[in-house]
Amino acid sequence: MKRHPYQQPSRETNPTIRLLAEQAFSRAAGAPHAERNSVRILKDAGENYPAWIEAMQSARQSIHFENYIISDDEVGRRFADIMIDRAKDGVRVRVIYDWLGCLGKSSGSYWRRLREAGVEVRCFNPPRLYQPFGWLNRDHRKMIAVDGRIGFVTGLCVSSVWEGDPGRSIEPWRDTGIMITGPAVADIEQAFADVWATMGPPLPPDEVPDRSAIHPAGDVTLRVVASAPYTTGLFRLDQLIASVARESLWLTDAYFVGVAPYIQALASAARDGVDVRLLVPGTTDIPFLRAISRAGYQPLLEAGVRIFEWNGQMLHAKTAVADGRWARIGSTNLNISSWLGNYELDVAVEDASFARSMEEMYLEDLSRSTEIVLDRRRAACPVSRRTRARHSMQARPRGSMSRAGIGVMRMGNVVGAAISNRRTLEPAEARLMFGAGVFLLALAITAVCWPQWLAVPFAVVSSWLAITLLLRALNITFQNRRRRTRRGGRTSEPPDSDCEEGR
Repeated sequence: MKRHPYQQPSRETNPTIRLLAEQAFSRAAGAPHAERNSVRILKDAGENYPAWIEAMQSARQSIHFENYIISDDEVGRRFADIMIDRAKDGVRVRVIYDWLGCLGKSSGSYWRRLREAGVEVRCFNPPRLYQPFGWLNRDHRKMIAVDGRIGFVTGLCVSSVWEGDPGRSIEPWRDTGIMITGPAVADIEQAFADVWATMGPPLPPDEVPDRSAIHPAGDVTLRVVASAPYTTGLFRLDQLIASVARESLWLTDAYFVGVAPYIQALASAARDGVDVRLLVPGTTDIPFLRAISRAGYQPLLEAGVRIFEWNGQMLHAKTAVADGRWARIGSTNLNISSWLGNYELDVAVEDASFARSMEEMYLEDLSRSTEIVLDRRRAACPVSRRTRARHSMQARPRGSMSRAGIGVMRMGNVVGAAISNRRTLEPAEARLMFGAGVFLLALAITAVCWPQWLAVPFAVVSSWLAITLLLRALNITFQNRRRRTRRGGRTSEPPDSDCEEGR
């Protein structure tokens, strides 16, 4: 009997292999599993936003809200009104937003209104003179925790584009989240507390619940994977999943930029007979990223990985499901920016029923997608030439600089490989090498003909970096003197107020 092209393969279970895999997952992700939880998949804003609002309106003790983008639009003001209302009733409401993510999306008056109503608001990583490259690390997490009893981990931000505009025939963005009740909510609360503490005084210890304080709510085992910059926990986990998958690995990603180790892992799995599929946007809010993403298609297609592009409005989900037993939902994209540079939050669920629901949702998404195949010239092209739905992208959030950095990193990877000859380059990477060559040639011509055009920017950047290093060196010196003074050391000079932290 021939299998339907989108149908999942049959499965066999092996308890020994599963036990070893679970142990490896814990060590790779740095996240122990939490048992006896209840979970629910939430699809798009139509299911996520109402569930968030219902939980927040029922809050009696605390609301912890963390999101990369919170827009000052109809949706953002709706959530602001709820947080203000609960704060006035004595609920401790705390909000973390990312400075870069909200740049141009929400005004100072939006946050001032929340603060004046009693909401505690902290901005993650605003620009600082003494940290010129600090903007590279972002808080890309999207979560809500209410009263230590219910938690949400998701890919959705707070903006009208996730709801769409039916009156203008603009579809909502496709995205996925998860609602959790049970002991794992303590891990979500702890993840919030960790980021909160990076920006000021930490939460009181009695306001961060532990698992033992939360009653069991179901029979689902899961892990809350809270990634921090340079820890690579999710990267190790994603690599491991690609290595141990035996029958299927279905991925959805919004900003796929396949670094060489991960592309090789997916290609090896496909060549070994694993049904590997990748679903990515056909229309994106960062147009140049699509070309960079497509540069990684050819080696995957040649290895047998099936790639699909979403036909509707922006696909923003970040999910995975493997072997009908393991699934992931969260904020982490399959690119170096998410794996290495950001605070991210994901939930890895080890439950057959949940994975089956994820597979059904994936197959439904594939029915609205176009498969990409290799043509006779071995170039990637759509298997069908039908026109995709390309609605207006007006009022969409602009791509962040951290996402722009993805392209720079990808370009640097290709150029470095070409110069050092450390790996075989794929034909799809020739376009990136050509672009880099043109840019370097233009830079060389400019340096010869108009040297001042390069000298002035170089002098400005060098001066900035020099001042930054001097300020940080002075700050560290005075901080060290202050600590010695407090410990009763010999140094008693007060620090120069102009060099205090935060000035």
